[in-house]
Amino acid sequence: MTMPLLAVRDLVKRYRLPRERLLGPAPRVRALEGLSFELAAGRSLGVVGESGSGKSTLARLVMALESPTSGQVFLDGQDLHELAPAALRAAREKLQMVFQDPYGSLDPRRTVLHTVSEPLRMLEGASPAAQHERAAEALHAVGLGAEALAKYPHEFSGGQRQRIAIARALITRPKLIVADEPVSALDVSVQAQVLNLMLDLRQQFGLALLFISHDLAVVDMVCDEVIVLYQGRIVEQGAPDTLFRQAAHPYTRALLQAVPSVMPGTTRVRRAAPADAAAPATTGCAFAARCPWAEAHCRDQRPVLRVLSRAGAAMHAAACHRAEAVAALAQNA
Repeated sequence: MTMPLLAVRDLVKRYRLPRERLLGPAPRVRALEGLSFELAAGRSLGVVGESGSGKSTLARLVMALESPTSGQVFLDGQDLHELAPAALRAAREKLQMVFQDPYGSLDPRRTVLHTVSEPLRMLEGASPAAQHERAAEALHAVGLGAEALAKYPHEFSGGQRQRIAIARALITRPKLIVADEPVSALDVSVQAQVLNLMLDLRQQFGLALLFISHDLAVVDMVCDEVIVLYQGRIVEQGAPDTLFRQAAHPYTRALLQAVPSVMPGTTRVRRAAPADAAAPATTGCAFAARCPWAEAHCRDQRPVLRVLSRAGAAMHAAACHRAEAVAALAQNA
């Protein structure tokens, strides 16, 4: 079998919080709890979930901006968190990130040339002439002319700034781009332009894309496969056509209820505050308190992620004791 470009194995991340009492134990936030998945070269994987589910933490760990509590992140077979600093710097040429806020991710004091070519200076030590040439190529790829190189971020609209951020990510010719809510700060009309650009660039350059978003319609448009996070765990995984139309986990159905045109549900999940990630880990399903399908054993036995169906290389998996019943309800809705 071909080795995946990105492989995440049993990834765990916990953050220590300040002590509430002088001599008391420091509480810990469980941001990620044993995530495992793979992403092949040239494919796109969407990561969805509500705020606090662990999406941005996952992005930081994949980019090796933070270290995991345990677990591994492999890129082209290399464990990023075991590499020496020089080797990690070299590996960063293969992966780049597009951040959420196009207004905050660009230095207002630097020209576009300086901003876009910065990865080349950090990773390759390219000459000024080479930096200028590669920056012009990257801007052309995102639909901006070379005249933009001498300008500053405040001279551009939000959509144009995000194009500049994408050009910065492209300049090292990476294999993987991690996009953390790349269009959430943009107007709807501009979102469509940026998303179409990312789709075109992915096809043109053969990029793999880890696309993090809370917008299910956006993920449905961009991604080949989707994972749904709840309290740092994968609760459902599958192709968008299957997962968004035959959701087998009640939490996925709760997310879909925010997009009535995708799947108008008749059984609604109770509105409640998300469980406290700093609270002691439950032995049962973390979603049981909010789930209208929960039974007694749901509160005592934690469900494991299990495969419900396969179609070629694609699979549909869910971590729910009643996944088949929930999927059947979604299919008949």
